[in-house]
Amino acid sequence: MQLGDATWLEIAATGQTLLLAVPVGSLEQHGPHLPLDTDTRIAVEVATRLARSRPDVVVAPAVAYGASGEHAAFPGTLLINHTVLADLLLELVRSARDAFAGVVLISAHGGNHEGLSLLVERCRADGDPVLVWAAGVRGGDAHAGRTETSLMLAIDPGVVRMELAVAGCIEPLEVLLPRLRAEGVRPISSSGVLGDPQGASAAEGESLLAAMTIELSEAAEARWPRPESPT
Repeated sequence: MQLGDATWLEIAATGQTLLLAVPVGSLEQHGPHLPLDTDTRIAVEVATRLARSRPDVVVAPAVAYGASGEHAAFPGTLLINHTVLADLLLELVRSARDAFAGVVLISAHGGNHEGLSLLVERCRADGDPVLVWAAGVRGGDAHAGRTETSLMLAIDPGVVRMELAVAGCIEPLEVLLPRLRAEGVRPISSSGVLGDPQGASAAEGESLLAAMTIELSEAAEARWPRPESPT
C-alpha cells in the first residue's frame, strides 16, 4: 500500500497494525550522468520492495531533501541542515503514533547520518518505536560511481545518461571524508563523481537491491516480528 493513495478510513480500519516506511533521500548532484533525485529514488525502491515482502508495511511519500552541504557547490542541489532534517522527521514520527505500530526510516544518502542520529536520540526519549536503516552497499564506491549507477540502471534505466558518465576520484570514502567535510565535493572531483561508473549494469543493480531488501526485511523482522500464520 502507498500511503498517498489510501483514504483515512482505510488506514483507520487497520487498527494500528501497519508499519510506516518513510523513504529519506536528497536532491543533490550525482555527476553528469545521474539525476539529482538518485538517492530518493533508491530509498523509494527499497521501501517499496520491503512492502512487497511484508503486507503490513505502508510506504509514505518520500522526504526528498536531505543534508547535502558537501554538494552545495553544484547547481541544482537543494538541501536542509542536520537539525532541520531531525526536526522534520521527528514531527512525522510523532504524527504517526496513533495510526501505525512503528516507523521505518530508509535513508539512501550518507550525509543524512547526523540528522538521523539526532532523531534516534529524541525518539528514544519520547518512547516512539523507530527503525533507522541506511540503504548502503558495503564495499561500494562513494558517490555516483559504479554502485549507484548500477542501482539506477535497475530502477529506471531511462534516466541514466551513460554516454556522459566519467570516472572521478576513486580514493576510498574513509580516506576522503576529512576533506569532504572541510572542502565539499567539488574541489576533490569537478564532475561530482567519487568512483567510476564504468562496468555498471542493471543486473548488478538488481542483485544489490535484492540484498538490501533482505537486510532491511531482517532488521524490520527483528524489531517487529510478524505474527505466525494460523495453521
